[in-house]
Amino acid sequence: MKTPLLTAIACFALTPSLVFSADEPNVLDIGSRRELFVDHYLIDKTKDVGMVLHQPRDEGPVLNFDKAWEGPFCIYSTVIKDGDLYRLYYRGKPTATKDGDENERTCYAESKDGIHWTRPELTLFTVDGHEKNNVVLADAAPLPHNFSPMLDTRPGVSADQRFKALAGSMWGGGLVAFASADGIRWKKMQEKPVIPKEIAAFDYMFDSQNVAFWSQAEERYLCYFRVFEKKIRRICRSESDDFIHWSTPVLMEYEKQGKSMPIEQLYTNQTHAYFRAPHIYVATAARFMPGRQVLSEAQAKAINVDPKYFKDTSDSIFMTTRGGSVYERTFMSGQIRPGIGARNWVSRTNYPALNVVQTGPTEMSIYTNADYAQPTAHLRRYSLRLDGFSSLRAAYEGGEMLTKPLIFSGKKLEINFSTSAAGGIKVEIQDQDGKVIPGFSLKEAAEQIGNEIDRVVSWKGGDDVSSLAGKPVRLRFVMKDADIFALKFSN
Repeated sequence: MKTPLLTAIACFALTPSLVFSADEPNVLDIGSRRELFVDHYLIDKTKDVGMVLHQPRDEGPVLNFDKAWEGPFCIYSTVIKDGDLYRLYYRGKPTATKDGDENERTCYAESKDGIHWTRPELTLFTVDGHEKNNVVLADAAPLPHNFSPMLDTRPGVSADQRFKALAGSMWGGGLVAFASADGIRWKKMQEKPVIPKEIAAFDYMFDSQNVAFWSQAEERYLCYFRVFEKKIRRICRSESDDFIHWSTPVLMEYEKQGKSMPIEQLYTNQTHAYFRAPHIYVATAARFMPGRQVLSEAQAKAINVDPKYFKDTSDSIFMTTRGGSVYERTFMSGQIRPGIGARNWVSRTNYPALNVVQTGPTEMSIYTNADYAQPTAHLRRYSLRLDGFSSLRAAYEGGEMLTKPLIFSGKKLEINFSTSAAGGIKVEIQDQDGKVIPGFSLKEAAEQIGNEIDRVVSWKGGDDVSSLAGKPVRLRFVMKDADIFALKFSN
């Protein structure tokens, strides 16, 4: 039975990414930005369509943590795409000793395709008697516990600080800033923590991966890190203009279209600017379920998991934010579910690595730390289509969506979409008041059938929409057995 046309009401904080026209305060100015259907930012009205979270495809292990200085307790991975080179950083920890002790080190690997990884033979540190290894930080407890690097994309950044990192803990005084020219040889930017533990009144801060990046949209550095708030693992956000001086942290909240959503224990947040739409920050976070035991003692013994690490479970969830102190929890369900087999249902496994990166013309990859606290610990890869975190979907019976009024710049409308052989998408353009614009009606629209990342939409008169640029319009998508992942106006 078809549902009535409902207005999807969305309440958002006024942030640098929520841009309204100066002349039309109720009209979104999206310019030529790519907009993903990961939230309700563009959506005004829907009929028989809904938001769908897509589960990544398991592509299998890509790196076994089997070196003597790595081991079962490798975690807190970061993947950086640096031009044609992929860089991987992760904590090496062979035994379950106290967090932040001298038994931890930061390891490094490289790849040309994001799939096949190699460890360079470095001689920066002698670790456990091994002079040649892939360790880039050691003998600096507690800093290797959660060393989290970033590629600094700030315009004008000096060559010797092209890479930056934050590392530290509450018991170590706070987060220390590092810089590097090559991503391998690191130096402290100053001895004193740049985000000290005294900066906010939260318990047990920084004991997780503390992630930072340069925000092109907000023109400042952002850091998202974990705290304990009323004994629940929560996330805070802090800002900086220079990576040294940081603002007082603000506790992040969780909403869906302005409505508060349940607070869950998030062990890591992995918030970063999405590389194809940097004004949208995506978070592939680790959801932790303390005390939710799946395995029996016998099952745990059979996979040789450390006895302290099988009485909890965890998975990966997906959230977004466009700035400010709110994560949009469009989806409460898991993004990456634990796999088949006992080894996937132990504590602190399935934790996603920081950053989603492109690994093919139409593909991007998410990595997870798998088989934690087990001899088979490894890094695992999952794939999605570009922009394919989620989509707006219509079933075979059909449906439609109408956008909020918006202003764009460009000559053509591109969509990332897929349909069945029987399905299709048509796009109508209306004025701000909902009146169809001649030449861009539904009857004149060419049906879009197929599966493409950047299909140009057309009408009987062609695909040029430049006559409408800078004017408030609405887009009406009429869909059948189809998904739309993203849209963008281009030249």
